[in-house]
Amino acid sequence: MADTSETNFKAKGWWWRWWCGGVGCGPWEKDQCQSQGEEIFFEEWYSEVVVQSEMIEYHDISGCYILRPWTMAIWETMQAFFDAEIKKMQVKNCYFPLFASLTVLDKDKDHIEESEVAWVTKSGESKLQVPIAIRPRSETIMYPSYSKWIRGHRDLPLKLNQWCNVVRSESNNSTPLIRSLEFLWQEGATAFATKEEADKEVLEILELYRRIYEEYLAVPVLKGTKSEGEKFAGAVYTTCVEAFVPNTGRGVTGAAAHCLGQNYAEMLDITYENEKGETAMVWQNCWSYSTRTIGVMVMVHGDAKGLVLPPKVASIQAIVIPRPSKDADAQAIFDACLKPVEELSEAGLRVEADLRDYYSPEWKHSHWELKGVPLRIEIRPEDLKKKQVHCVRRDSSAKVNIPMVDMAKEVKDMLDKIQQNLFDVAKQKRDASVAVARTWDEFTVALSENRLILAPWCDEQAVEEDVKARTNSEAKSLCSTFEQPELPQGTLCFASGKPAKKLTYWGRSY
Repeated sequence: MADTSETNFKAKGWWWRWWCGGVGCGPWEKDQCQSQGEEIFFEEWYSEVVVQSEMIEYHDISGCYILRPWTMAIWETMQAFFDAEIKKMQVKNCYFPLFASLTVLDKDKDHIEESEVAWVTKSGESKLQVPIAIRPRSETIMYPSYSKWIRGHRDLPLKLNQWCNVVRSESNNSTPLIRSLEFLWQEGATAFATKEEADKEVLEILELYRRIYEEYLAVPVLKGTKSEGEKFAGAVYTTCVEAFVPNTGRGVTGAAAHCLGQNYAEMLDITYENEKGETAMVWQNCWSYSTRTIGVMVMVHGDAKGLVLPPKVASIQAIVIPRPSKDADAQAIFDACLKPVEELSEAGLRVEADLRDYYSPEWKHSHWELKGVPLRIEIRPEDLKKKQVHCVRRDSSAKVNIPMVDMAKEVKDMLDKIQQNLFDVAKQKRDASVAVARTWDEFTVALSENRLILAPWCDEQAVEEDVKARTNSEAKSLCSTFEQPELPQGTLCFASGKPAKKLTYWGRSY
Protein backbone atom coordinates (compact mmCIF):
# COMPACT_ATOMS: atom_id res chain seq x y z
CA MET A 1 0.00 0.00 0.00
CA ALA A 2 1.24 3.50 -0.84
CA ASP A 3 2.75 5.57 1.97
CA THR A 4 0.17 8.29 2.60
CA SER A 5 1.85 9.81 5.62
CA GLU A 6 2.28 13.55 5.89
CA THR A 7 6.05 13.04 5.72
CA ASN A 8 5.70 11.32 2.35
CA PHE A 9 3.56 14.17 1.01
CA LYS A 10 6.21 16.68 2.07
CA ALA A 11 8.79 14.60 0.26
CA LYS A 12 6.82 14.98 -2.97
CA GLY A 13 7.99 18.56 -3.01
CA TRP A 14 5.82 20.61 -5.37
CA TRP A 15 2.51 19.56 -3.82
CA TRP A 16 3.43 20.39 -0.25
CA ARG A 17 5.35 23.57 -1.16
CA TRP A 18 2.35 24.88 -3.07
CA TRP A 19 -0.15 24.37 -0.26
CA CYS A 20 2.20 25.30 2.57
CA GLY A 21 3.98 28.40 1.36
CA GLY A 22 6.29 27.55 -1.54
CA VAL A 23 4.50 30.15 -3.68
CA GLY A 24 3.68 32.38 -0.75
CA CYS A 25 0.09 31.36 0.02
CA GLY A 26 -2.58 28.70 0.32
CA PRO A 27 -4.83 27.68 -2.56
CA TRP A 28 -7.61 30.18 -1.90
CA GLU A 29 -5.50 33.37 -1.57
CA LYS A 30 -5.30 34.08 -5.26
CA ASP A 31 -4.31 37.72 -4.90
CA GLN A 32 -0.93 36.64 -3.51
CA CYS A 33 -0.17 34.15 -6.28
CA GLN A 34 0.82 34.16 -9.89
CA SER A 35 -2.39 32.64 -11.18
CA GLN A 36 -0.89 30.72 -14.07
CA GLY A 37 1.66 29.00 -11.89
CA GLU A 38 -0.97 28.28 -9.29
CA GLU A 39 -3.22 26.57 -11.82
CA ILE A 40 -0.35 24.35 -12.97
CA PHE A 41 0.34 23.33 -9.40
CA PHE A 42 -3.35 22.73 -8.77
CA GLU A 43 -3.69 20.46 -11.80
CA GLU A 44 -0.71 18.43 -10.56
CA TRP A 45 -2.24 18.28 -7.08
CA TYR A 46 -5.54 17.11 -8.57
CA SER A 47 -3.95 14.40 -10.71
CA GLU A 48 -1.99 13.17 -7.70
CA VAL A 49 -4.81 13.20 -5.18
CA VAL A 50 -7.34 11.25 -7.26
CA VAL A 51 -4.79 8.42 -7.53
CA GLN A 52 -3.37 8.54 -4.00
CA SER A 53 -6.88 8.60 -2.48
CA GLU A 54 -7.75 5.48 -4.49
CA MET A 55 -10.45 7.16 -6.57
CA ILE A 56 -9.00 6.22 -9.95
CA GLU A 57 -6.13 4.29 -11.48
CA TYR A 58 -4.54 5.08 -14.81
CA HIS A 59 -5.21 2.72 -17.70
CA ASP A 60 -2.78 1.82 -20.47
CA ILE A 61 -4.99 3.62 -23.02
CA SER A 62 -4.56 7.37 -22.80
CA GLY A 63 -7.70 9.19 -21.68
CA CYS A 64 -9.22 6.10 -20.04
CA TYR A 65 -9.32 5.66 -16.27
CA ILE A 66 -10.26 2.87 -13.89
CA LEU A 67 -12.95 4.03 -11.47
CA ARG A 68 -12.17 2.38 -8.16
CA PRO A 69 -14.79 1.53 -5.51
CA TRP A 70 -14.19 4.82 -3.66
CA THR A 71 -15.46 6.67 -6.76
CA MET A 72 -18.16 4.20 -7.77
CA ALA A 73 -19.78 4.45 -4.33
CA ILE A 74 -20.25 8.20 -4.88
CA TRP A 75 -21.65 7.60 -8.37
CA GLU A 76 -24.07 4.97 -7.05
CA THR A 77 -25.34 7.33 -4.34
CA MET A 78 -26.13 10.03 -6.90
CA GLN A 79 -27.59 7.42 -9.24
CA ALA A 80 -29.93 6.11 -6.54
CA PHE A 81 -31.24 9.62 -5.84
CA PHE A 82 -31.66 10.66 -9.46
CA ASP A 83 -33.10 7.35 -10.63
CA ALA A 84 -35.78 7.43 -7.95
CA GLU A 85 -36.69 11.03 -8.77
CA ILE A 86 -37.05 10.55 -12.53
CA LYS A 87 -39.18 7.47 -11.94
CA LYS A 88 -41.57 9.72 -10.02
CA MET A 89 -41.76 11.68 -13.29
CA GLN A 90 -42.73 8.44 -15.12
CA VAL A 91 -39.34 8.16 -16.84
CA LYS A 92 -38.42 4.54 -17.55
CA ASN A 93 -34.95 3.06 -17.90
CA CYS A 94 -33.81 1.30 -21.04
CA TYR A 95 -30.59 0.46 -22.84
CA PHE A 96 -29.56 1.08 -26.43
CA PRO A 97 -26.49 -0.42 -28.15
CA LEU A 98 -23.04 1.13 -27.87
CA PHE A 99 -22.59 1.16 -31.64
CA ALA A 100 -24.06 3.36 -34.36
CA SER A 101 -24.04 2.78 -38.08
CA LEU A 102 -22.45 5.24 -40.45
CA THR A 103 -25.84 5.73 -42.12
CA VAL A 104 -27.56 6.77 -38.90
CA LEU A 105 -24.69 8.93 -37.67
CA ASP A 106 -24.47 10.66 -41.03
CA LYS A 107 -27.98 12.05 -40.49
CA ASP A 108 -26.64 13.96 -37.48
CA LYS A 109 -23.43 15.15 -39.16
CA ASP A 110 -24.35 18.80 -38.69
CA HIS A 111 -24.51 18.35 -34.91
CA ILE A 112 -21.62 15.97 -34.15
CA GLU A 113 -18.00 16.92 -34.65
CA GLU A 114 -16.33 14.23 -36.76
CA SER A 115 -13.17 14.57 -34.67
CA GLU A 116 -14.96 13.41 -31.50
CA VAL A 117 -16.22 10.12 -32.96
CA ALA A 118 -14.26 6.89 -32.42
CA TRP A 119 -14.68 4.17 -35.05
CA VAL A 120 -14.44 0.37 -35.19
CA THR A 121 -12.81 -0.58 -38.50
CA LYS A 122 -11.91 -4.26 -37.98
CA SER A 123 -13.64 -7.40 -36.69
CA GLY A 124 -10.99 -9.99 -35.87
CA GLU A 125 -8.66 -10.05 -38.85
CA SER A 126 -11.30 -8.79 -41.27
CA LYS A 127 -11.63 -5.16 -42.22
CA LEU A 128 -15.20 -3.92 -41.97
CA GLN A 129 -16.68 -2.76 -45.25
CA VAL A 130 -18.51 -0.01 -43.36
CA PRO A 131 -16.97 1.39 -40.13
CA ILE A 132 -19.08 1.31 -36.96
CA ALA A 133 -19.15 4.33 -34.67
CA ILE A 134 -18.90 4.09 -30.88
CA ARG A 135 -21.53 6.38 -29.45
CA PRO A 136 -20.37 9.88 -28.52
CA ARG A 137 -24.03 10.49 -27.57
CA SER A 138 -27.20 8.62 -28.43
CA GLU A 139 -29.75 10.80 -30.24
CA THR A 140 -29.33 9.15 -33.61
CA ILE A 141 -29.10 5.70 -31.99
CA MET A 142 -32.29 6.08 -29.97
CA TYR A 143 -34.57 8.24 -32.09
CA PRO A 144 -35.04 5.96 -35.12
CA SER A 145 -36.81 3.58 -32.73
CA TYR A 146 -38.98 6.44 -31.49
CA SER A 147 -40.30 6.88 -35.00
CA LYS A 148 -41.47 3.24 -34.86
CA TRP A 149 -42.91 3.33 -31.36
CA ILE A 150 -44.79 6.63 -31.61
CA ARG A 151 -47.81 6.35 -33.88
CA GLY A 152 -50.63 8.18 -32.18
CA HIS A 153 -51.20 10.71 -29.42
CA ARG A 154 -51.80 7.87 -26.94
CA ASP A 155 -48.12 6.87 -27.34
CA LEU A 156 -47.08 10.19 -25.85
CA PRO A 157 -45.31 11.23 -23.80
CA LEU A 158 -42.45 8.76 -24.26
CA LYS A 159 -39.89 9.21 -21.49
CA LEU A 160 -36.77 7.04 -21.50
CA ASN A 161 -33.42 7.20 -19.75
CA GLN A 162 -30.33 5.05 -19.93
CA TRP A 163 -27.30 4.66 -17.67
CA CYS A 164 -24.33 3.96 -19.90
CA ASN A 165 -20.88 4.95 -21.09
CA VAL A 166 -19.91 7.08 -24.05
CA VAL A 167 -16.65 7.57 -25.93
CA ARG A 168 -15.50 10.93 -27.26
CA SER A 169 -12.15 11.55 -28.89
CA GLU A 170 -10.78 14.65 -27.19
CA SER A 171 -8.34 17.02 -28.84
CA ASN A 172 -7.64 18.66 -25.46
CA ASN A 173 -5.53 17.05 -22.75
CA SER A 174 -7.59 14.68 -20.65
CA THR A 175 -8.21 15.28 -16.95
CA PRO A 176 -9.46 12.37 -14.81
CA LEU A 177 -13.20 12.62 -14.07
CA ILE A 178 -13.40 16.00 -15.84
CA ARG A 179 -12.54 15.34 -19.47
CA SER A 180 -11.73 11.85 -20.73
CA LEU A 181 -12.02 9.52 -23.69
CA GLU A 182 -14.65 7.37 -21.97
CA PHE A 183 -16.98 8.33 -19.14
CA LEU A 184 -20.17 7.20 -17.42
CA TRP A 185 -23.38 9.19 -17.56
CA GLN A 186 -27.13 9.03 -17.73
CA GLU A 187 -28.93 10.35 -20.76
CA GLY A 188 -32.62 11.03 -20.86
CA ALA A 189 -34.48 11.22 -24.15
CA THR A 190 -38.14 12.23 -24.06
CA ALA A 191 -40.87 13.06 -26.55
CA PHE A 192 -44.04 15.12 -26.02
CA ALA A 193 -47.04 16.33 -27.94
CA THR A 194 -46.51 19.97 -27.00
CA LYS A 195 -43.72 22.46 -26.43
CA GLU A 196 -45.21 23.39 -23.06
CA GLU A 197 -44.73 19.84 -21.79
CA ALA A 198 -41.15 19.79 -23.03
CA ASP A 199 -40.35 23.17 -21.45
CA LYS A 200 -41.79 22.04 -18.11
CA GLU A 201 -39.68 18.88 -18.04
CA VAL A 202 -36.45 20.75 -18.83
CA LEU A 203 -36.85 22.86 -15.69
CA GLU A 204 -37.81 19.85 -13.55
CA ILE A 205 -34.71 17.94 -14.62
CA LEU A 206 -32.48 20.98 -14.13
CA GLU A 207 -33.72 21.28 -10.56
CA LEU A 208 -32.73 17.66 -9.93
CA TYR A 209 -29.24 18.45 -11.24
CA ARG A 210 -29.04 21.43 -8.88
CA ARG A 211 -29.99 19.16 -6.00
CA ILE A 212 -27.27 16.65 -6.92
CA TYR A 213 -24.63 19.36 -6.78
CA GLU A 214 -25.85 21.43 -3.86
CA GLU A 215 -27.57 18.88 -1.62
CA TYR A 216 -25.29 15.88 -2.22
CA LEU A 217 -21.91 17.19 -3.42
CA ALA A 218 -22.15 20.48 -1.46
CA VAL A 219 -21.10 22.42 -4.58
CA PRO A 220 -22.94 25.69 -5.37
CA VAL A 221 -24.11 26.09 -8.95
CA LEU A 222 -25.72 28.71 -11.16
CA LYS A 223 -28.95 27.71 -12.90
CA GLY A 224 -29.60 29.26 -16.27
CA THR A 225 -29.27 29.07 -20.03
CA LYS A 226 -26.37 28.77 -22.44
CA SER A 227 -25.89 31.28 -25.23
CA GLU A 228 -26.73 30.49 -28.84
CA GLY A 229 -23.07 29.87 -29.52
CA GLU A 230 -22.62 27.55 -26.52
CA LYS A 231 -25.88 25.61 -26.65
CA PHE A 232 -26.04 21.90 -27.46
CA ALA A 233 -25.76 21.28 -31.18
CA GLY A 234 -29.24 20.52 -32.51
CA ALA A 235 -31.08 22.11 -29.58
CA VAL A 236 -33.54 24.99 -29.60
CA TYR A 237 -32.12 26.03 -26.23
CA THR A 238 -29.85 24.60 -23.54
CA THR A 239 -30.20 25.00 -19.79
CA CYS A 240 -27.38 24.17 -17.41
CA VAL A 241 -26.07 24.13 -13.88
CA GLU A 242 -22.71 25.87 -13.92
CA ALA A 243 -20.09 25.29 -11.22
CA PHE A 244 -16.93 27.29 -10.63
CA VAL A 245 -13.53 26.17 -9.33
CA PRO A 246 -11.90 29.09 -7.46
CA ASN A 247 -8.52 27.31 -7.43
CA THR A 248 -8.21 27.52 -11.20
CA GLY A 249 -10.67 30.28 -12.01
CA ARG A 250 -12.54 28.04 -14.43
CA GLY A 251 -16.21 27.29 -14.87
CA VAL A 252 -17.56 23.78 -15.36
CA THR A 253 -20.85 22.92 -16.98
CA GLY A 254 -21.95 20.41 -14.38
CA ALA A 255 -25.04 19.07 -16.18
CA ALA A 256 -27.41 20.20 -18.90
CA ALA A 257 -31.00 19.78 -20.06
CA HIS A 258 -31.75 20.60 -23.68
CA CYS A 259 -34.99 21.30 -25.49
CA LEU A 260 -34.47 19.86 -28.97
CA GLY A 261 -37.73 21.25 -30.28
CA GLN A 262 -38.76 19.43 -33.45
CA ASN A 263 -35.32 19.35 -35.08
CA TYR A 264 -34.75 15.61 -34.66
CA ALA A 265 -38.42 14.83 -35.23
CA GLU A 266 -38.14 16.42 -38.65
CA MET A 267 -34.76 14.82 -39.37
CA LEU A 268 -35.84 11.28 -38.38
CA ASP A 269 -39.57 11.47 -39.18
CA ILE A 270 -40.89 11.13 -35.62
CA THR A 271 -44.54 11.95 -36.19
CA TYR A 272 -47.87 10.89 -34.71
CA GLU A 273 -51.58 11.22 -35.34
CA ASN A 274 -53.09 13.77 -32.96
CA GLU A 275 -56.61 13.84 -31.51
CA LYS A 276 -57.90 15.58 -34.65
CA GLY A 277 -56.54 12.85 -36.91
CA GLU A 278 -53.80 15.13 -38.21
CA THR A 279 -50.13 14.25 -38.56
CA ALA A 280 -47.93 16.18 -36.15
CA MET A 281 -44.29 16.16 -35.08
CA VAL A 282 -43.24 15.50 -31.50
CA TRP A 283 -41.33 17.88 -29.24
CA GLN A 284 -38.18 16.38 -27.74
CA ASN A 285 -35.76 16.89 -24.87
CA CYS A 286 -32.47 15.32 -23.91
CA TRP A 287 -30.60 15.71 -20.63
CA SER A 288 -27.54 14.26 -18.93
CA TYR A 289 -25.00 14.41 -16.14
CA SER A 290 -21.79 12.40 -15.90
CA THR A 291 -18.93 11.31 -13.66
CA ARG A 292 -17.62 14.84 -14.21
CA THR A 293 -19.73 15.71 -11.16
CA ILE A 294 -17.27 13.80 -8.96
CA GLY A 295 -14.26 15.61 -10.40
CA VAL A 296 -15.90 18.97 -9.68
CA MET A 297 -16.50 17.90 -6.07
CA VAL A 298 -12.82 16.97 -5.65
CA MET A 299 -11.64 20.30 -7.09
CA VAL A 300 -13.98 22.43 -5.01
CA HIS A 301 -13.47 20.80 -1.59
CA GLY A 302 -9.99 19.23 -1.68
CA ASP A 303 -7.13 20.56 0.45
CA ALA A 304 -3.50 19.90 1.38
CA LYS A 305 -4.38 16.61 3.05
CA GLY A 306 -6.29 15.24 0.04
CA LEU A 307 -9.99 14.69 -0.55
CA VAL A 308 -12.75 16.25 1.53
CA LEU A 309 -15.93 14.24 1.00
CA PRO A 310 -19.43 15.50 1.83
CA PRO A 311 -21.07 13.01 4.23
CA LYS A 312 -24.05 12.40 1.93
CA VAL A 313 -21.88 10.78 -0.74
CA ALA A 314 -19.01 9.34 1.32
CA SER A 315 -19.03 5.54 1.31
CA ILE A 316 -17.52 5.72 4.81
CA GLN A 317 -18.98 8.62 6.79
CA ALA A 318 -16.97 7.93 9.93
CA ILE A 319 -13.88 5.85 10.55
CA VAL A 320 -13.19 4.50 14.05
CA ILE A 321 -9.51 4.32 15.02
CA PRO A 322 -8.04 2.87 18.23
CA ARG A 323 -5.30 4.91 19.92
CA PRO A 324 -3.71 2.73 22.60
CA SER A 325 -0.81 4.01 24.68
CA LYS A 326 2.17 2.01 25.85
CA ASP A 327 0.73 1.36 29.31
CA ALA A 328 -2.88 0.78 28.25
CA ASP A 329 -4.74 -2.46 27.54
CA ALA A 330 -4.49 -2.30 23.75
CA GLN A 331 -6.87 -5.21 23.18
CA ALA A 332 -9.56 -3.56 25.30
CA ILE A 333 -9.29 -0.39 23.23
CA PHE A 334 -9.43 -2.37 19.96
CA ASP A 335 -12.49 -4.25 21.22
CA ALA A 336 -14.16 -1.00 22.29
CA CYS A 337 -14.01 0.23 18.69
CA LEU A 338 -16.62 -2.34 17.66
CA LYS A 339 -19.40 -0.74 19.71
CA PRO A 340 -19.45 2.60 17.83
CA VAL A 341 -19.45 0.76 14.52
CA GLU A 342 -22.39 -1.40 15.56
CA GLU A 343 -24.41 1.39 17.12
CA LEU A 344 -23.83 3.93 14.37
CA SER A 345 -24.47 1.36 11.63
CA GLU A 346 -27.79 0.47 13.27
CA ALA A 347 -28.63 4.19 13.19
CA GLY A 348 -28.22 4.14 9.41
CA LEU A 349 -24.72 5.60 9.16
CA ARG A 350 -21.88 4.21 7.07
CA VAL A 351 -19.15 3.48 9.59
CA GLU A 352 -16.10 1.21 9.68
CA ALA A 353 -13.24 0.57 12.10
CA ASP A 354 -9.57 0.48 11.08
CA LEU A 355 -8.24 -2.24 13.37
CA ARG A 356 -5.07 -3.01 11.43
CA ASP A 357 -2.37 -3.40 14.03
CA TYR A 358 0.50 -3.16 11.55
CA TYR A 359 -0.10 0.57 10.94
CA SER A 360 0.34 3.31 13.51
CA PRO A 361 -2.56 5.58 14.50
CA GLU A 362 -0.70 8.48 12.86
CA TRP A 363 -0.47 6.60 9.57
CA LYS A 364 -4.19 5.81 9.74
CA HIS A 365 -5.01 9.46 10.38
CA SER A 366 -3.16 10.59 7.27
CA HIS A 367 -4.59 7.73 5.21
CA TRP A 368 -8.24 8.45 6.01
CA GLU A 369 -7.74 12.20 5.78
CA LEU A 370 -6.33 11.69 2.29
CA LYS A 371 -9.39 9.65 1.39
CA GLY A 372 -11.63 12.44 2.68
CA VAL A 373 -13.67 10.54 5.30
CA PRO A 374 -15.86 13.22 6.93
CA LEU A 375 -15.38 12.19 10.55
CA ARG A 376 -12.65 10.40 12.49
CA ILE A 377 -13.70 8.76 15.76
CA GLU A 378 -10.83 7.87 18.09
CA ILE A 379 -10.84 5.78 21.24
CA ARG A 380 -7.95 6.51 23.58
CA PRO A 381 -7.29 5.11 27.08
CA GLU A 382 -8.89 8.18 28.69
CA ASP A 383 -11.94 7.81 26.41
CA LEU A 384 -12.41 4.25 27.59
CA LYS A 385 -12.37 5.39 31.21
CA LYS A 386 -14.77 8.29 30.62
CA LYS A 387 -17.07 6.25 28.35
CA GLN A 388 -16.70 8.73 25.51
CA VAL A 389 -15.27 8.96 22.00
CA HIS A 390 -12.98 11.62 20.55
CA CYS A 391 -14.22 13.03 17.21
CA VAL A 392 -12.22 14.99 14.63
CA ARG A 393 -13.97 16.68 11.69
CA ARG A 394 -12.30 16.41 8.27
CA ASP A 395 -13.64 19.75 7.02
CA SER A 396 -12.47 21.97 9.88
CA SER A 397 -10.21 19.75 12.00
CA ALA A 398 -12.44 20.67 14.96
CA LYS A 399 -12.23 18.19 17.84
CA VAL A 400 -14.91 17.24 20.37
CA ASN A 401 -15.51 14.51 22.93
CA ILE A 402 -18.99 12.99 23.02
CA PRO A 403 -20.47 10.48 25.48
CA MET A 404 -21.02 7.01 24.09
CA VAL A 405 -24.59 7.10 25.37
CA ASP A 406 -25.49 9.99 23.02
CA MET A 407 -23.20 8.92 20.23
CA ALA A 408 -25.66 8.22 17.38
CA LYS A 409 -27.53 11.51 17.71
CA GLU A 410 -24.36 13.54 18.18
CA VAL A 411 -22.59 11.96 15.21
CA LYS A 412 -25.62 12.45 12.96
CA ASP A 413 -25.79 16.11 13.93
CA MET A 414 -22.06 16.51 13.33
CA LEU A 415 -22.29 14.99 9.85
CA ASP A 416 -25.19 17.31 9.01
CA LYS A 417 -23.10 20.28 10.11
CA ILE A 418 -20.14 19.09 8.01
CA GLN A 419 -22.38 18.77 4.94
CA GLN A 420 -23.78 22.29 5.41
CA ASN A 421 -20.41 23.83 6.23
CA LEU A 422 -18.83 22.42 3.07
CA PHE A 423 -21.57 24.03 0.99
CA ASP A 424 -21.42 27.34 2.86
CA VAL A 425 -17.62 27.61 2.56
CA ALA A 426 -17.69 26.66 -1.13
CA LYS A 427 -20.40 29.26 -1.83
CA GLN A 428 -18.49 31.97 0.02
CA LYS A 429 -15.38 31.23 -2.03
CA ARG A 430 -17.36 31.09 -5.27
CA ASP A 431 -19.11 34.38 -4.52
CA ALA A 432 -15.81 36.02 -3.54
CA SER A 433 -14.47 35.09 -6.99
CA VAL A 434 -17.20 37.04 -8.83
CA ALA A 435 -16.17 40.30 -10.48
CA VAL A 436 -18.62 42.71 -12.11
CA ALA A 437 -17.25 44.12 -15.37
CA ARG A 438 -19.07 46.94 -17.17
CA THR A 439 -16.33 47.74 -19.69
CA TRP A 440 -13.87 45.79 -21.79
CA ASP A 441 -10.94 46.99 -19.69
CA GLU A 442 -12.64 45.80 -16.49
CA PHE A 443 -13.38 42.49 -18.20
CA THR A 444 -9.77 41.84 -19.25
CA VAL A 445 -8.46 42.70 -15.78
CA ALA A 446 -10.96 40.29 -14.18
CA LEU A 447 -10.07 37.60 -16.72
CA SER A 448 -6.36 37.96 -15.91
CA GLU A 449 -7.27 37.41 -12.25
CA ASN A 450 -9.14 34.20 -13.09
CA ARG A 451 -12.44 35.58 -11.87
CA LEU A 452 -16.02 34.56 -12.58
CA ILE A 453 -17.15 37.64 -14.48
CA LEU A 454 -20.68 39.05 -14.46
CA ALA A 455 -21.07 41.45 -17.36
CA PRO A 456 -23.88 43.16 -19.30
CA TRP A 457 -24.23 41.74 -22.80
CA CYS A 458 -26.16 42.52 -25.95
CA ASP A 459 -26.80 38.77 -26.41
CA GLU A 460 -25.45 38.68 -29.97
CA GLN A 461 -23.55 35.58 -31.10
CA ALA A 462 -21.19 37.61 -33.28
CA VAL A 463 -20.15 39.64 -30.23
CA GLU A 464 -19.43 36.48 -28.25
CA GLU A 465 -17.30 35.16 -31.10
CA ASP A 466 -15.45 38.47 -31.09
CA VAL A 467 -14.82 38.13 -27.33
CA LYS A 468 -13.34 34.68 -27.93
CA ALA A 469 -11.13 36.00 -30.72
CA ARG A 470 -9.92 39.00 -28.68
CA THR A 471 -9.01 36.74 -25.74
CA ASN A 472 -7.42 33.97 -27.86
CA SER A 473 -10.35 31.65 -27.01
CA GLU A 474 -9.66 32.05 -23.29
CA ALA A 475 -13.04 33.57 -22.41
CA LYS A 476 -16.57 32.62 -23.30
CA SER A 477 -20.05 32.98 -21.89
CA LEU A 478 -20.79 30.43 -19.18
CA CYS A 479 -24.37 30.97 -18.07
CA SER A 480 -27.17 33.53 -18.05
CA THR A 481 -29.02 32.86 -14.81
CA PHE A 482 -32.81 32.58 -14.68
CA GLU A 483 -32.92 35.01 -11.77
CA GLN A 484 -31.38 38.02 -13.46
CA PRO A 485 -29.88 40.84 -11.38
CA GLU A 486 -31.44 44.22 -12.10
CA LEU A 487 -30.17 45.74 -15.33
CA PRO A 488 -30.37 49.57 -15.11
CA GLN A 489 -31.88 51.31 -18.10
CA GLY A 490 -29.25 52.49 -20.55
CA THR A 491 -26.69 49.82 -19.59
CA LEU A 492 -24.36 49.03 -22.47
CA CYS A 493 -22.75 45.75 -23.48
CA PHE A 494 -19.21 45.45 -22.08
CA ALA A 495 -17.85 44.18 -25.41
CA SER A 496 -19.80 45.94 -28.16
CA GLY A 497 -21.16 49.14 -26.60
CA LYS A 498 -24.64 48.23 -27.84
CA PRO A 499 -27.66 48.26 -25.48
CA ALA A 500 -27.35 45.36 -23.06
CA LYS A 501 -30.18 42.82 -22.91
CA LYS A 502 -29.03 40.67 -19.99
CA LEU A 503 -26.33 40.03 -17.42
CA THR A 504 -24.25 36.96 -18.19
CA TYR A 505 -21.45 35.12 -16.42
CA TRP A 506 -18.22 34.84 -18.42
CA GLY A 507 -14.81 33.34 -17.91
CA ARG A 508 -12.50 30.44 -18.62
CA SER A 509 -13.88 26.94 -18.52
CA TYR A 510 -12.98 23.27 -18.59
